[in-house]
Amino acid sequence: MLGPPGAGKGTQATRLARHYNVPKVSTGDILRESAAAGTALGLEARARIDQGNLVSDEVAIAIVRERLSRQDVAFGFILDGFPRTVAQAEALDEMMWGRSPLTVLHIVVPVDVLVGRLHARRICGVCGTNADPTKPDVGVCANCGGALVTRADDDEQVVRNRLQIYENRTAPLVNYYQGRPTLFTIDGNLSPDAVAAAMKDALASAMGVAQGGAR
Repeated sequence: MLGPPGAGKGTQATRLARHYNVPKVSTGDILRESAAAGTALGLEARARIDQGNLVSDEVAIAIVRERLSRQDVAFGFILDGFPRTVAQAEALDEMMWGRSPLTVLHIVVPVDVLVGRLHARRICGVCGTNADPTKPDVGVCANCGGALVTRADDDEQVVRNRLQIYENRTAPLVNYYQGRPTLFTIDGNLSPDAVAAAMKDALASAMGVAQGGAR
């Protein structure tokens, strides 16, 4: 999934993973788990993320390469938060060699909407699950019961910094994938259900392309 912070990638990735019964691979989740465990990599990554910065290409690529080597992704997976640079996209193409074509869902949302969403976003302080924005905020996580908190990188100034980083480093990925028959643009300024339906339609089209032998 491609899209700026606040576009809904994490929420939609979780929904798609459940729908297709495949793992959701989130670099952010993996790094937060490492930080919670107190590993040197996790703590370094958390410091960069809290400031609104991205982790290095080398770290992100190594994390995803290891994760995609596991047996549970043999029949498919949903990537959330990777790739974020062209270098990461090139590495992912190499990882995908011999698999079905990569489907790219590009979520677009107006900047003012993104700032409002991120500033109001709440996540679980225990497991990192995003609170469902369509449901009342009861203060606890629906997944594990942990307390909901505001992410350090959702401070308004940090949000604007993250959006600028996205524009500078991640937006060029759209150009990288332009022309592929499995690139789809999704209007992320709709209800979560409408966005999910559009994504399922796009994936159905992508599966048709794969069956037709496109590479």
